[in-house]
Amino acid sequence: MKEDGRAVCGGEALFVDLDFPTDDRALFADGSTPIARLRGEITWRRPQEICQSPVLFPENISLGYAKQGLLGDCWFLCACTVLLKNKHLLNKVIPPDQPQWSDSRFRGSFQFCFWQQGHWTNVTIDDCLPCINSTLCFSRCHSPTAFWVALLEKAYAKLHGSYEKLWAGQVSEALVDLTGGLAERWSLGVFGSEEEQKTELDSDQVRRRRLDLNLLNSVKDDCTLSCSTHSSPGGASELGQYHALNVMEWLGVSTVSGGEVRLLRIRNPWGRCFWGGDWTGSGAGWSSIDPVCAMDLKARIAEGEFWFDETEFMSQFDDVTIGYPISEDGHLKSIYTGNVLTHRHQLSGRWIKSHSAGGSRNNSSYGNNPKFWLKVFEKGEVLVSLLQHRKWRSTEKHAQMPLEDSNITKHQHYQAIALHMWKVEKKRFNLSRMLNKPLYASTHCHAYEREVILHKELEPGYYLLIPSTYQQGAEARFLIRVFSSSPTSLSVLKSPAPSLPLTTDGEWETSYFRGAWVEGSTAGGSRNFLSHWQNPCFPFSVCDDPAGTSGVNVRITLHQNRPENDLHPIGFHIYKVSQTQRGNSMNLMRHFIHVCPSCLILICVRFVKLIWGADMRIYGQ
Repeated sequence: MKEDGRAVCGGEALFVDLDFPTDDRALFADGSTPIARLRGEITWRRPQEICQSPVLFPENISLGYAKQGLLGDCWFLCACTVLLKNKHLLNKVIPPDQPQWSDSRFRGSFQFCFWQQGHWTNVTIDDCLPCINSTLCFSRCHSPTAFWVALLEKAYAKLHGSYEKLWAGQVSEALVDLTGGLAERWSLGVFGSEEEQKTELDSDQVRRRRLDLNLLNSVKDDCTLSCSTHSSPGGASELGQYHALNVMEWLGVSTVSGGEVRLLRIRNPWGRCFWGGDWTGSGAGWSSIDPVCAMDLKARIAEGEFWFDETEFMSQFDDVTIGYPISEDGHLKSIYTGNVLTHRHQLSGRWIKSHSAGGSRNNSSYGNNPKFWLKVFEKGEVLVSLLQHRKWRSTEKHAQMPLEDSNITKHQHYQAIALHMWKVEKKRFNLSRMLNKPLYASTHCHAYEREVILHKELEPGYYLLIPSTYQQGAEARFLIRVFSSSPTSLSVLKSPAPSLPLTTDGEWETSYFRGAWVEGSTAGGSRNFLSHWQNPCFPFSVCDDPAGTSGVNVRITLHQNRPENDLHPIGFHIYKVSQTQRGNSMNLMRHFIHVCPSCLILICVRFVKLIWGADMRIYGQ
């Protein structure tokens, strides 16, 4: 029964999450996936209604791994593996010491934490889970009494808006959401067409790094590795259009002939083996290594696991996702060198149509894109990531396309993005000339990815960073993150003064004022406040001879010195005064230009335009 929005069980009121109700609103987005067929069949049950003694985690941790249900979220379940391997990350996502079902303090709720756009976000849910009859219909643990996977999946579904929105995604995105770190996708396939092999400066096609497991030796025991296929491999006949699996370990094994073979242990979230290669069951591969070693490797296999050799692995899967290790004190560890990247910065920004969405380098408007200064104080390894915010769009038109296809998801929710870098002598910096010089580093191709990453060993100095979308005018919010082994700083490049109108009959004269809004002194606020007249005030004259004002053009711009993601609403007012009023200080305060954080009200002197920014400039002709 329910009482005042809370379930009552055994005399105790249990939390009911009204923001994520136990009905179709939590399950479905637009009904475009196969789970729409379950409409009307799903019931919601709490774990104590499913089994006698529910727990979050089983005593045998190998039974705590995720097993996929009827929801196509293998990408999320593969990422969840990182939590079981790293207790400090697990405790971040699932805060410890929460009351459980056997605790008298338990009231039917759990808290989870996910990294979103630069910050950790708390999500609270009740413990009602979707079932068919009395069995969980979505993800679960291999242990029937452990519920951390099902509850975490529900919290992630609430974060996204519904369970259905978890159908199809990228392992790399879920890894970042669960760790706050970085993840990269590397290709396993061979670039087949000539188009794919081109080294164009700009395109909307992704060209990923080829995997070399030798490069990961320094972090092989710490990093998270997942593999995926986008089409049915020859031996994996059960696989559909897209499926992701975990690489649990890889190791070199000596053969009886004196050689070495590299083996990889793979875990399938479906919980079953679909592979019949040389290293499954009584496959031919086992006879090539020492029998004792063979028995040991076979004993490591749990439900849903099997062995591949490297040749099979490279031929059967299309790409791998590598999650960067994160130390217990929260520092990222480079997958390229094993270095701990102890320095970290982040700034947000956005591409705005007709303002800062300049498009790729193929467009003349490229220089309008947001720009950032990266200062490197000492030589060191630097990782710069560009992460765009996801946009939810209707998937109805994609309903007839192959499901769990990552390409659908990417093009549906993301712009094609790239990040370019130039090394700059800041004192001699000229944007136009700089953009015509060769790049110092870049992500090369515009990619329909949530995040692209640039890796480089950098010398001390200043570097200009320009994030861009492929399409001019494409709008999105983004986050720039910098991880480095040596000290660095990251700041927004202030926009230059706007170009002046071209004229044929005169030259422009420029006046320049600098001021500040200081709390308690010159921060007077808008005209709605009596303190408005305390704002900075700048007198100027257009022309001493009234007869000479005919045809005079005046442009006034106001810029504020603040990061783009932390701007104040600003504006200014212009008042015309007589020559006699100029001697009266009160009239000066009331009738000259007033600059203030307020709504824009312009009383124009022939031609006046407001530009967001930092200082006051007056141009006159």
